[in-house]
Amino acid sequence: MNRPQTEFYTPWKDILQEYFEDFMQFFFPQAHAEIDWTRKPEFLDKELQQVVKDAELGRRLVDKLVKIYLIGGQETWLLIHIEVQSQEEENFAQRMFVYNYRIYDRYKRSVASLAVLGDEQLNWRPNQFGYQLFDCQMHFQFPTVKLLDYQQRWSELEASYNPFATVVMAHLKALETRSNFQQRLQSKLLLTKRLYERGFKREDIINLFGFIDWMMSLSNELQQEFEQQLIQYEEKRKVPYITSLEKRAIQKGIEQGIEQGLLEGIELALELKFGDSGLNLMLEISQIKNIEKLRAIKAALKTVQTVEELQSIYSRREGTGDSEQA
Repeated sequence: MNRPQTEFYTPWKDILQEYFEDFMQFFFPQAHAEIDWTRKPEFLDKELQQVVKDAELGRRLVDKLVKIYLIGGQETWLLIHIEVQSQEEENFAQRMFVYNYRIYDRYKRSVASLAVLGDEQLNWRPNQFGYQLFDCQMHFQFPTVKLLDYQQRWSELEASYNPFATVVMAHLKALETRSNFQQRLQSKLLLTKRLYERGFKREDIINLFGFIDWMMSLSNELQQEFEQQLIQYEEKRKVPYITSLEKRAIQKGIEQGIEQGLLEGIELALELKFGDSGLNLMLEISQIKNIEKLRAIKAALKTVQTVEELQSIYSRREGTGDSEQA
């Protein structure tokens, strides 16, 4: 079954961190050339959470704060924002500005803000925020990448060996085939076979297939058809990377990723709405392994007025130990 587009952030978050250097090289080559890649980037998720915890500035889908070093030795930080929503957001540029200045204000670090827009609105391209009053002016500008633009550069994507060419193709095909699952089946097969044909290493094939599989979900019947055709293909090539034990490991990893993403969202919402008293519930909520129950808790946080009201909602649900597939 097709997943809501707002859940595209889960695979994007994982693949960005796994292939961060490739991400920068593919989308922001000029910045990539100035970074010292002999020094390992450090992801600063806790620091970013501290900055934004006291403000609700719209949906935070994929935000990454990364400490890097420039070739000259200077330490600096990158704010990577992946926006994968189905419609434009009025306050997006403002949010980018607020995150940027809050990071600088709190840590006194130079910050570059970068945005990747995965929505379907061709003309929505926010890249600046500012205002002026009397002779006082403020102007903030940030570079963006629009994934829809790659529809006109498909041959470049097919020829590329960068993992993010595969990522972009899977993202675009997921949007394109949202109402045509037979077409999605064929696109998913072509993209998966391409992983072998481009000569990716075994580990990369498994990682990138995990992204494709999550983005291009199918009904149970079509998924079985997909797996049968893939088994035949792998047997012919004598490379059963995906359809053996690794396939089950991928699925387990995907489910764990969904669970972790939901828990992070619940924790942030609890802190924003109820403060420390809300965070006190995280110990028992984190014991819930049922993905649908976690989704229900997250949804309930929009309407409940007290901690006790939220607690009564998930406490009266039967069983918390069975994990469900998304």
